[in-house]
Amino acid sequence: MNPVEEDELQRIVRRVVGQVMGAPGPSAPAPQTEPKGETPAAQAKVVAIGCDHGGYDLKESLKPYLSELGFDVRDVGAYNKGPVDYPDFAHEVAKWVAGGKAWRGIMIDGAGIGSCIVANKVPGVRAGLAYDYSSAVNSREHNDTNVLTLGAGLIGVYLAKQIVKVWLTTEFGGGRHQPRIDKITAVEKQYLK
Repeated sequence: MNPVEEDELQRIVRRVVGQVMGAPGPSAPAPQTEPKGETPAAQAKVVAIGCDHGGYDLKESLKPYLSELGFDVRDVGAYNKGPVDYPDFAHEVAKWVAGGKAWRGIMIDGAGIGSCIVANKVPGVRAGLAYDYSSAVNSREHNDTNVLTLGAGLIGVYLAKQIVKVWLTTEFGGGRHQPRIDKITAVEKQYLK
């Protein structure tokens, strides 16, 4: 591990330990209240949320929590526990984000993997699966993800709330990460021609 990676890892560990222990220290920034000249969905901090039947209970638990955090929640389904196909709802969440109707999106299925694959097929979407606090922070700071996928069969409600909160409030780090995001976008553009 090089010194830069080691510093980054130590910073993340300090943040996680501080969160768990309640100790003061660096924390993720709060949601912005001042619009930055973005789309109306970004200004309102609209979060599109979707699920399949396996993610329904977790989605229903997260919706009021997102509202408590000050986000405008748009539920794109599923609306009950009846069997459905996750690609349909992951695609819908991704379309909301790519189309500017939502600032960010959250999709929940059994493992979160399939939905992440589907969402990443939509141009303009950078979806990431998070399974703990650190992966959520990393996906925002390093990858500027705009869709979060969660595996309801792998994490509980308490952990999901921690992941969602830090993911929604962590800013993209820019700097050395921006050229990598630019390369991701360039790859995407090659296939849009």
